[in-house]
Amino acid sequence: MRHEPANKIINEFGGLTAVATIVGVSPHSVMRWRMPKQSGGTGGAIPHWHIPVLLAAAKDRKLKLRPEDFVSLNAAVRSPKVARAKAVSETSSLSGTV
Repeated sequence: MRHEPANKIINEFGGLTAVATIVGVSPHSVMRWRMPKQSGGTGGAIPHWHIPVLLAAAKDRKLKLRPEDFVSLNAAVRSPKVARAKAVSETSSLSGTV
């Protein structure tokens, strides 16, 4: 299973080798971005230090990538901080306080 958002972004650029060349790493390193964490991958996350380089390359290539395309909303929803904030917000709404 290939994990997002890395899979989509890799495909936008034309594959592992193209992305590896842009960011200056091996294709194997880029491949790991699509792999689950349990298998030694990043679970779809692209290392943050590569994002500005990829955004600039996307602009040069007229690809329609935006910073928010690099964020997995599923990961944010699973985040304990987000879950706690959501629970506090829902509790506050129920009690009438904000």
